[in-house]
Amino acid sequence: QVQLVESGGGLVQAGGSLRLSCAASGRTFSRYNMGWFRQAPGKEREFVAAISGGVGRTYYGDSVKGRFTVSRDNAKNTVYLQMNSLKPEDTAVYYCAVDSTLGIVATKQYAYDYWGQGTQVTVSS
Repeated sequence: QVQLVESGGGLVQAGGSLRLSCAASGRTFSRYNMGWFRQAPGKEREFVAAISGGVGRTYYGDSVKGRFTVSRDNAKNTVYLQMNSLKPEDTAVYYCAVDSTLGIVATKQYAYDYWGQGTQVTVSS
């Protein structure tokens, strides 16, 4: 069982930055692929970024490439999402998730088996 707790959301003006954190329980955190997804009102949940276990290879959705950076600190069992140059269309609830199957990194939400509660990010124009 893995528990995830997200933090760092809030209200920011367009062009600003936020850093989300996701603290995970579990002794094998470093081996898990971790993902970030977001869901805006009336829209489907969207892949944002992912980082692999082990070497920490990163992957990004097209809408955030060049603006967002995913990273992890295995000593702290924490994954981060640094969000720069934020736009109003980035407004959503952001979720972190764990894929505990130790396979290839996935961009589909059904591949992830543990989810955080979500944190709201609101970008004003």
